Amino acid sequence: MDAKDVLALGLGIAPPWRLVNQRLDTSRQPHVLEIMLETDRGAEFPCPECGDLCKAHDFKEFSWRHLNFFQHHCLIRARVPRTDCPEHGVMRADVPWARAGSGFTVLFEQAAMTLVREMPVLAAARIIGITDKRLWRIVDHYVDKALMGLDLSGLKAIAFDETASKRGHNYVTVFLDADRKTEPVVFATPGKGKQTVNEFKTFLKAHGGDAGGIKEAVCDMSPAFLAALGKEFPNAAVTVDWFHVVQLFTRAVDEVRKAERKLVQMPSAIRWAVLKSSDGGRLTSSQAAALAELEAGDFLTAVAWRIKEKLRWVRRAGTPHAARWRLSNFLRYAQSQVRGGPLLEAVRKALETVEKHRERILERWTSTHSNARMEAMNGLFQAARARARGYRNTATFIAMIYLIAAPLGDLLNST
Repeated sequence: MDAKDVLALGLGIAPPWRLVNQRLDTSRQPHVLEIMLETDRGAEFPCPECGDLCKAHDFKEFSWRHLNFFQHHCLIRARVPRTDCPEHGVMRADVPWARAGSGFTVLFEQAAMTLVREMPVLAAARIIGITDKRLWRIVDHYVDKALMGLDLSGLKAIAFDETASKRGHNYVTVFLDADRKTEPVVFATPGKGKQTVNEFKTFLKAHGGDAGGIKEAVCDMSPAFLAALGKEFPNAAVTVDWFHVVQLFTRAVDEVRKAERKLVQMPSAIRWAVLKSSDGGRLTSSQAAALAELEAGDFLTAVAWRIKEKLRWVRRAGTPHAARWRLSNFLRYAQSQVRGGPLLEAVRKALETVEKHRERILERWTSTHSNARMEAMNGLFQAARARARGYRNTATFIAMIYLIAAPLGDLLNST
């Protein structure tokens, strides 16, 4: 077996294609191995549309970047015919080693996608020696093709939330299949609010799903989200996730602290102390001392903090009936504590929000779903974004979200 046979076997070249020459160009850095392919004279080629064998109309030379040959870059060059099909006319024939329109071989793209799943795109681009912009085109192709085959006909429960795509008020809303144990992301779209729910409904229908078949939705207390759910998914029971209830009061406590510190001297280390759990074991000694001083003093921040901490008692309710009783008790207690003083206005607003969404919050005790996985996914997305020092735009961030956590199957078969 000579060198040409070895190279042809490695490339998977089969008739009518054959390897006719190879040349190592040492005048370029890095050195480039060029492999020239030709077809047998008079060969026929499948029409790209119908697959019928057709005669060649004419030829044009193309090149494709292939996997490195040892430490050298490798290019495949070939004159590719246009087929003359009686039914579909003159069209450029496909080649077996690359997908239509790509400047890379399939094997090169497979290697690139493997790297992208393990490291930032910019780092992967440097390793394989192309620009990150060209690598994003490869990623977009395989992700888009895989999404086209996504089957959502069995989707019954969703959870969704927004995640920051970059600094400032730039968001992507991500929808999960709440019943999937792994790779739960089914849709991601720029922005937040009711329009994203409308876009998800359109996407769902295009992938075999039915809006009437969605029986449960888990989200935050955004009025836009809730209004859109009621309109687009009327059969879905809406569960307001407990994480967002706690987040609502955590922010209220912080607002009270900021307002009060302008009027009185607050204990040191209190900023982070009031945002942590008092029984979670995460307080430093200085934070624990600050909380003790806060409790002993006549601070309105202490009132707000005690209300936030009482939420834990509500959460530990073992049954829906107990949860309803505890939430009612919590609301009566909290409302009695915030009757006086404008500094507690943030807490009063939080209580009004909980009262308004009481029934949706109580769905937590009858539902088997929560947004805990959504919050965990947010952590993965933001870690990937930070590791890559951001993405070029929102579209590339969404592609990475799909790549990390969507059920796309074997991406490398999506040619």
